[in-house]
Formats: sequence, C-alpha cells, structure tokens
Amino acid sequence: MSSCTPGSSNKSSSSSGDLKWWQLSLIGVGCTIGTGYFLGSSIGIMITGPSIVISFFLASIGTYIVFNVLAKMTAKDPQEGSFCYYAGKAFGKWAGFSCGWNYWASNILIMGSQLIALSILSQFWFPNIALWIFAVCYAILSILVVITGTKGFDKTENLLAILKFAAIIMFIILAVLALMGFIKGPQKPEVFAGAFDLFKDGWKGFWASLTYAFYAYGGIEVIGLMAIQLKKKEDAPKAGKVMLFCLTAVYVISLALAVLLVSSDSFHEKESPFVTALTGYNLVFFPHVFNAAIIIAGFSTMTASLFGVTNLLVTLSKDGDAPALFSKKSKRFKQLPVPSLALASIGLVASIITALILPGKIYEYITTAAGILLLYNWFFIIISSLKLLKTKWITKLSSYLGIVLIFAAVSGTLMDKAVRPGFYISLLFVLIIFLICLKMKKYWKQEKIKIRYY
Repeated sequence: MSSCTPGSSNKSSSSSGDLKWWQLSLIGVGCTIGTGYFLGSSIGIMITGPSIVISFFLASIGTYIVFNVLAKMTAKDPQEGSFCYYAGKAFGKWAGFSCGWNYWASNILIMGSQLIALSILSQFWFPNIALWIFAVCYAILSILVVITGTKGFDKTENLLAILKFAAIIMFIILAVLALMGFIKGPQKPEVFAGAFDLFKDGWKGFWASLTYAFYAYGGIEVIGLMAIQLKKKEDAPKAGKVMLFCLTAVYVISLALAVLLVSSDSFHEKESPFVTALTGYNLVFFPHVFNAAIIIAGFSTMTASLFGVTNLLVTLSKDGDAPALFSKKSKRFKQLPVPSLALASIGLVASIITALILPGKIYEYITTAAGILLLYNWFFIIISSLKLLKTKWITKLSSYLGIVLIFAAVSGTLMDKAVRPGFYISLLFVLIIFLICLKMKKYWKQEKIKIRYY
C-alpha cells in the first residue's frame, strides 16, 4: 500500500477542477499499488498459503463498500476534507480531529513500512549491508526531494504508476508461460497441488492474513480526497470503480499464479512473492528488473506520502487541530512548511531506529500497525455514512457487511503471534490520540462559546 495524501481542508468547494475521471483512476492505482502488495503479500502467503487469493477477494469487497459510501457522501456534499470532515459532521469535533491525526499517524507508519521494505529489497543485491544503512539513505533522499521540490510531480507519479502496473503485467505473462511449459524450470508446476493445502495454518492463519490483504488496497480513500479536483464531480464513482476493478483483477490473478508456481513454504518476508515464484526458472533478468521496478515505484510513493503528511499537518494546524507552528512556511525553501516536514522526518528516523533495534520482525510489525490504523479510518467512513446518508436497505446491509469485514481484519491480527505486536502498536497510537482529544476538549468548548458570543 502507498498513500498520496493531498492537503485537506474543511472548506466546501464547488469549483471545478481539471482532473478527468481516468486520470483520477490512474492516480488512485498509483497511490494504492505499493510495497504492501509487492512485499507484504509474502507475509500473507506465509500465514495462510494459497487462500491468500480469497483474502484479497474479500478485501476487495470491503474496499468497494468503503469507496461506495465515501463516493456518495462526496457527491452529496463535496468537501476537500473528505472523510475527516464527514466524521466531524456526523459525530462532532473529536471525530474529525481523531480521523485527521489517525490518518497522519497511519501515513507515518506507511512511510516507515515502505522505508523498511525498500531496504529489504535493496539487500537482494547487497545482502551484507545492514538494513538501517539503506533506510538512512532512502530517508535522506526522500527528504531532499521534498525540500528541493519537483516540477511535474503529478506527471512523474502517473508515469511510475504505469511502471508498477507494467511490472505486474510482466509477471502475469511470464507466469502463464511458465505454467504452460514454455519457460523451462526445475520441474513442471503442479497446478492443482496447492488446492489440497488451501488453508496452510487453518482458519486462524486465514483470519490473520486479512489485514495484509486490506493493507494492499489502502489508498482508495484518495478518491474521496481528490474527487474535489474532478472536472465533473459525478464521475467520482466511475473513477473508483475502474480503479478497484483493475486492482482486484491484477492482485487476484498475480497472486493466484504465484501460489500455483511454487509451494507456499517457499515464500518469505524478505523477498517479493513474484520474484520467489519465478526464481527456479531460467529468467536471469527478471528478479533484477522486477526488484528495481519495485524500489523505484516504492520510493516515489514514499516520497509522495512525505509530501502528503507534510501538507496534511499544515491543514490540521490551520483548522486549529494542531499547534500553529506547523502552518508556518519558509520563504527560503519555496514556501516549504519546515516544522511540519521536521515532524514527519522524525517519524522516518523512528523507523530507522526500530529497524536497527529489531531488524528481524520490524517490517511485519509496522505493516500490521499501519494497516490497522487505516482500517480504523475506514470504519469511521462507514459509520459516518450511516448517520449522514439516507440510503436503501441494501446499501445499509452492505455497510454492516463492511464493518464485519473490517472487524475481522483487525481482530485477525490477534490470531498470529508473529504480527500481534502490530495490533498493540496501533492501540498505542489510538490511545495517544484519545488522550490528546481529552486535552483538546476544553479548547473546543471555549471556541464554541466564542462563536456563540460573536
């Protein structure tokens, strides 16, 4: 998963943007396909085996439900603040504040997750270099890009989205040729052998894998955040549906091919499942080309996330949900909000430190925590829609199904001790946000009194 989080505001905007629906779909694909899918899916396969395909299909259903209600709220009341605004409108200031900071925290963890993933992938070529050294290098490069700024950043992101999509299509074509026997390997793949071991570690393993499947779809909320920039706001549902269809198709097909080519015991968290699946075949170029494509694309989305959280904190500051310090911009660095960038950079530094302390399991922990925090916001999107929208019974029923799937994905992390710490990390972030909410309660009351007085 990756995130391209534009700055948000709780101000209504009815002005027309310049994005076409297919461009928004492409941005959505680019913001979604990330290291959570390219690398995190390996952990899902390790936990549950071939049934990871079912996990991803169920996650696509849950994702569509979230997107559907978000698109309806956007169509009814277009807001740049998107789901944060809707949460505040439905439940009060505390909900909007919590969603904003939860989203900021999840993106910090997502950046940390991608930072570690990029470092792991780099060890493919340089296995003797410590993980934290790569993490430092990628973090510095990402910060430098943000500081210097880049013209045509959106065009670059679109280009890299195509690169990521092309890498997956390349794998699908090569995997199909391998299954058909056109590419020689150590042995002919036993296509139906995996069917007898569909659930590797039983239902507990399958349950635990749901978080990784949902995490790979993280980014759908960007459709809501950027729908305000569409030329035609009514095209938001179309953009989201096309995006989801493309993602589900390539995710399910590519993972199905991966688990058909090799045994699920062959996968491990330090290598992309698609590289693992074709390792035994005479494709010397593939692991290097694919690994490079993932690193380039992963770095671009991590940098976009750094841009995003920097701008998001500025908006939170302007809305009174963060200290005024974070809205200050530097004239020397092209109006860059240095304090906001500094706080985001501290998050990257924390990821490097944890990688140094816990090099073995840190990727699983951070990925799990980031995925859960994201699901908390998805939960708020659904319950906000139940309060704000007047919908047919079938939509309400699907919303409750979405809540069940989200609850299953979050609680599933307790089923596997290897990823359980990630659940506790997410609770720690929620607790911190809750305590800050309690502290802010008096301030919000004072603001209400001032508004009534004036």
